[in-house]
Amino acid sequence: PPPHPPPARRGRPRPPAMATAGALWLVGTVGAAAQERSVLTPETMWDFSRVGAPALSPDGRNAVVAVSRFPAGQASADTDLYMVPTDGGAARRLTSDPASESSPDFSPDGTVLAFTSKRDEDDAAQIYLLPMAGGDALRLTEVPTGVSQVRWAPDGESLFFLAPVWADLEGWDAQGARIEERAQSRMTARVWDQAPFTYWDQFVDDREQRLFRVDVDTGVVTAVETGRPIYAVSPGPESYAIAPDGGEIAFMADVDDTGVRPNLDVFTLNLSTGEVRNLTQANTADDSEPLYSPDGRYLAWGQQRIFGFYGDKVRPMLLDRRSGAVRELAPDFDRSASGLVWAPDSRSFYGSIDDAGVRRVYRYPVSGGAPEQLTTGEDIDSLALAERGVMVGVRQSFSAPPHLVRINTGNGAVTPLHDWNTQALAGIEMGRVESVTYTGANGADIQMWVVYPPGFDPNQEYPLMLLLHGGPHNGITNAWTYRWNAQVFAGWGYVTAWHNFHGSSGFGQDFTDSINPNRSDLPYQDTIAAAEWFAAQPWIDEERMMAGGGSYGGYLASVLLGREHPFRALVAHAAVYNSYTQVAADYGPEEDRFYQYWEDPAQWQAYSPHMAAANFNTPTLVIHGQLDYRVPVNHGFELFSTLQTRGVPSRMVYYPNENHWILKRDNSIFWYGEYRRWAEQWAPPGPNAAPVARWTPATEQAAGPTAGRSAPLPH
Repeated sequence: PPPHPPPARRGRPRPPAMATAGALWLVGTVGAAAQERSVLTPETMWDFSRVGAPALSPDGRNAVVAVSRFPAGQASADTDLYMVPTDGGAARRLTSDPASESSPDFSPDGTVLAFTSKRDEDDAAQIYLLPMAGGDALRLTEVPTGVSQVRWAPDGESLFFLAPVWADLEGWDAQGARIEERAQSRMTARVWDQAPFTYWDQFVDDREQRLFRVDVDTGVVTAVETGRPIYAVSPGPESYAIAPDGGEIAFMADVDDTGVRPNLDVFTLNLSTGEVRNLTQANTADDSEPLYSPDGRYLAWGQQRIFGFYGDKVRPMLLDRRSGAVRELAPDFDRSASGLVWAPDSRSFYGSIDDAGVRRVYRYPVSGGAPEQLTTGEDIDSLALAERGVMVGVRQSFSAPPHLVRINTGNGAVTPLHDWNTQALAGIEMGRVESVTYTGANGADIQMWVVYPPGFDPNQEYPLMLLLHGGPHNGITNAWTYRWNAQVFAGWGYVTAWHNFHGSSGFGQDFTDSINPNRSDLPYQDTIAAAEWFAAQPWIDEERMMAGGGSYGGYLASVLLGREHPFRALVAHAAVYNSYTQVAADYGPEEDRFYQYWEDPAQWQAYSPHMAAANFNTPTLVIHGQLDYRVPVNHGFELFSTLQTRGVPSRMVYYPNENHWILKRDNSIFWYGEYRRWAEQWAPPGPNAAPVARWTPATEQAAGPTAGRSAPLPH
């Protein structure tokens, strides 16, 4: 079909157009104000330090964070640990080994810091102990399979950790021998009897995550018999928790024995008797992230109730360990609980809640009632809370990468503690950020973030870069990202926007679930309505609008390809293009919440972008990584092949060593370069640039049989 017609320009005059060469020059300057400071570039962004989640000392006086840097020409990050006083003061570097350190955790008395690292001759990550009084870190474990998720026992005499092991082998020597045997074998076949077989960018092998305990004085490791593997395909800090008295462990495990109906339950293990109890057997959806209160009376966890819907609201559940009663806290609060930490007095806990485009800190009172909002504005997550009520977290926004802050638990006031990027940010002019609301599908209010180019002049006309977020049940909040950074796009000279279309998280359960099972129509309508909102603004040139996204955003870009739309060009990264071949994804072999493709082929096809290929006529940049098992790489090549066969201008960027995301420095910088090149070709940047002629099949016919194809490149 022809492109979607833009709304009338409401009689506003068009400023005189500039030559394309002038527009390209403006990319470097973007207004007079930007001449004094630089705009954000991918290279500069990759020079920033990246701050991890903080660990607090028991007295709350110091926070330790892992700080990562990505030097140019280096394949991986350099990560060291730093200690920052929570009352203010300079950060002190704790480690400087060439190896990276992560997962810091203070001993209960605060005298020793445990962390994980792969140093010297380590074949896998091990536990290291660093005395806070001074001295070198010493390795505690020699586990051939590697350790993760280290936790101190409450008595400070031992630590717990997870390790992947083969259940049919006994002893670390046997585990190490099998690792060596498989590494040396010339036979490379893999065998599965049931799913899952892949996860994000790795093949799932036949090992299980088990819990172990290591004595601090002797280094002796003993297995903790939980009765079943702890769920940790990719183990996270929420996998298990230890009761304050050290007598019980709560953990999450998948009770599904079919491989296609995943169901996480919360279990407890009595360390004295060995008794294992399933606390959530009655719930057929996921229960996760157990967390004991400091006084030991309560055990909290998050509960979802709709099987097969990862975007379902997470409800905070509370078990009174004295009475055995279980209740839901704040049942009327229409937001998902996440990032929970207990207050020292056990009367409340705090969470970092995805709330209408911002992750805000809320307090949940154990006594009941509505949660209390503490913070506004910028995103705050990775909360840590210690004695004296000291709370720290990581704050970020579209204009500032994550940095360490202290949060007042009384009034929500936020105090910066340390930002390793202060000097670098001082030389960069960021674009102004604004939250707007427009009317989308079904008359609903749609929240949208708009990032204006530095030096933005409302009397000029700019091109639009509309970004389509992934998920789809992952709303865009006021947070920094190294992928799809809106300030980088704005620095090129584009008004850049993220809209939280129907299905996005943070706007209530009904809004999030509104696109199931029809996952295309409402987001498509919201996207067209966003474009119409921009076209009606006097500072947008509707002849220079483009859109792009990754994952579900790539799917939505592929949906746009087959329907009417106003965009001059599209970008589809890791796009779900063909619903049939998506069954090979890492979550493909799971029972669908609604139906399988053989049960309702007509609906299945209706939501698959490849079925509308006869309508494709928009120039499209396709990007995909070989190691992407969430959206297998065939999707990218199928889309590119279809575009090429139809003679539509298209370009394929393929990464043999990247997964669902582009995570390596040089690859990421190249990704931004290709995106910029594509954008400049079809929607020239900067104010008042002259639009290029719109490509149509008729354009190709007039220019010759090869006009619509991308030329081969030497990359």
